[in-house]
Amino acid sequence: MIAQLRRLLRDRSGNVAMMFAASLFPLAFLVGMAIDYTMASDRQAQLNGFADAAALAAVTPSMMAQSDSKAKTAARNTFNSQAQQLTSITYSPTNLTVSVSTTNGKRTASVAYTASSPTFFSSLLGQNQINLGGSSTATGGLPPNINFYLLLDSSPSMGLAATTSGMQTLISNTQSQVDPQTGSKGCAFACHEVQPSKDGLSQDNYAVARSLNLTLRIDLVQKAAKDLTTTATNTMANINAAYQMAIYTFDVTLNTIQSLTSNMTTAGNATNNIKLLEVCYNNRLSCSGSGNGDNDMDTDFDQAMYKINNIMPNPGSGTNTAGDTPQEVLFIVTDGVNDACVNTSPANSYSGGGCREQYYMNYANAAGNTYAAPGGNDWCTTIKNRGIRIAVLYTTYVPMISPPLSNYNSSWYKNFMGAGKGISTFINATTDQAATSLQNCASAGLFYEVQNDGDISAALSSLFNMAVQSAYLSR
Repeated sequence: MIAQLRRLLRDRSGNVAMMFAASLFPLAFLVGMAIDYTMASDRQAQLNGFADAAALAAVTPSMMAQSDSKAKTAARNTFNSQAQQLTSITYSPTNLTVSVSTTNGKRTASVAYTASSPTFFSSLLGQNQINLGGSSTATGGLPPNINFYLLLDSSPSMGLAATTSGMQTLISNTQSQVDPQTGSKGCAFACHEVQPSKDGLSQDNYAVARSLNLTLRIDLVQKAAKDLTTTATNTMANINAAYQMAIYTFDVTLNTIQSLTSNMTTAGNATNNIKLLEVCYNNRLSCSGSGNGDNDMDTDFDQAMYKINNIMPNPGSGTNTAGDTPQEVLFIVTDGVNDACVNTSPANSYSGGGCREQYYMNYANAAGNTYAAPGGNDWCTTIKNRGIRIAVLYTTYVPMISPPLSNYNSSWYKNFMGAGKGISTFINATTDQAATSLQNCASAGLFYEVQNDGDISAALSSLFNMAVQSAYLSR
């Protein structure tokens, strides 16, 4: 009997089962604690998401137009409405801290919270909850108030038919008009003349185009300006900014269509007054006299820029801070051809007398130019140096002596657009110096070119949106 007892005490074969049984409880407890912490981690991730949403709620475009106190309330309500629906946490609104401050048009919103996640397994050791906490910060800029000035080309070149097919149609219906030098027939321009009989016509090409229901570039410009007032109205409603708009056309001078107004309906109605320049005959302004002094000098960009520069005030930051003023943006819509006579230097003359600028701003500071920009700068540089941004929509000029109308070999282009060299010296398939000059005129990112047959309204709307978006960076 004693020997058997000794053998039992020496036998170790049952120890593994005994040790496993002894360790089963602490292993189960550790797994339970892991479940507690995993659930707590998931709940904290959700709460962090609620905090992010709450901070962003204080800096949305619509809320940026409200006071800091209202933004603070919006953030608090956003967090609480979500947190109180999250089950299995202990949370009180008193454990939420929200701060909102706005300085110089920039708002910072911070949200911090504390909560707890109840435990099951950990409570066996006296830990009844796992503390949770987190924070989030968001920043935003107030939508700036902006004054928009539209400067729209209304010179005779904007009487070009708006589509290639329209140009061909107009040429086909003006075959009685023969170029005396080349014998080419027809004209793609709907020139608006008071006395077309002086050109041997029974009616001017403008009347012909209207009778054919052709759309001209000036029509597209008018529609684009009207559509832009709707775009501005919708944008203001979406972001709670304050915009004003003024509309001008330019040809031989600056024409006021609508002075600066905050009423976009008024501005939209005023666009109905955008008209193509009406001349006497053959692009001659006056019906009296036999000289060549006012012949084909119908696009005076320098005078228009001189006058619009005097109209536009110095820009502010566009905030609602006391004493601040709106930002200023100048929109220019043009085909880029400037034919105002500023001097008679050989480089700027054409056969037959008078003078031309071959392309946009080529001779902005020529001797004798009454409207030359100060300090040796061109007008675009002068205006941008004032802090005013310039947006340019270039309606590509179509030379009639190259495709798509290669058969239209008018001497007018050869003699009047570049010292007998023809318009192709600055606009051709590979080089468009008008586009280059206009792009240099525009502020960074605010140049847009629309080809013939293109949608000017859509292009101007896109340019407007780019100007609004870049306004945040200009402060």
